[in-house]
Amino acid sequence: MTKINNAQSTVVKIALREVGHQLLLANNDATSIVLPVQALGKSKYQISFQKDLTIDPTNLVDIVQESFYKASLPKYYRVEVISCADKEVAYSYEVKDIKGKDIIPCRGRILPKSCYTITIYFTNNTAFSFRNNYFLILLNVVVIFLLQLLFFKRKKVEIPQENHEKKDIIGSFIFYPEQNKLVKEAIEINLSKKECELLAIFIAKPNQIIKREELTKRVWEDHGVIVGRSLDTYISKLRKKLKADTTIKLLNIHGVGYKLEVNP
Repeated sequence: MTKINNAQSTVVKIALREVGHQLLLANNDATSIVLPVQALGKSKYQISFQKDLTIDPTNLVDIVQESFYKASLPKYYRVEVISCADKEVAYSYEVKDIKGKDIIPCRGRILPKSCYTITIYFTNNTAFSFRNNYFLILLNVVVIFLLQLLFFKRKKVEIPQENHEKKDIIGSFIFYPEQNKLVKEAIEINLSKKECELLAIFIAKPNQIIKREELTKRVWEDHGVIVGRSLDTYISKLRKKLKADTTIKLLNIHGVGYKLEVNP
């Protein structure tokens, strides 16, 4: 297993608290807390919650992957969802970072509301994949900590001044792909990495039908990840964030794919 020192363990715990926080938000729970993450060994950690929750394996896989990516954590790990009542494993999967070798079963079967803990094992025998530059490691810790403070996804901000930063105009929104955000009339709307990737594809082909196969390949499969209902889940999230502008519609073309319809 990967051996993790004390400084690295701090980063792991912050990333795992972010995982727990996102799982609570997926349950529409904005009040209960993620209990302190426990280190059960040098390569084993446990997340627990104040209240019962449901767990969608599809969301769990995506949330863990995105949080670990942001924190530069190892790409080899095993995740187990354990029932508090009988200590049995209710769901588990393993990521081996080898295309086609990941073991991710039953992603569409949602675990019923109950008390669960989540255990993460880092399984790679190679060195821990943190950046060698200490300053970058410290910067990652600060960024993840600040994400914890952003309890709501929307906040008022000043409209960015004109500069050379890449941006796209879509209806009344300004899309900043490098910052993973939309801005509308001084309101900032944060996007996840995959929401940002999907929106960039749609903006490049407005009012055109884009097949499901193209979307899944470019956002998931090219990274060696097998998807089930992930595309539909992220499209639904993106549609909710765009609904503030009635001239923009993210349409489902049954049996084919999706189309971003932008009316003048």
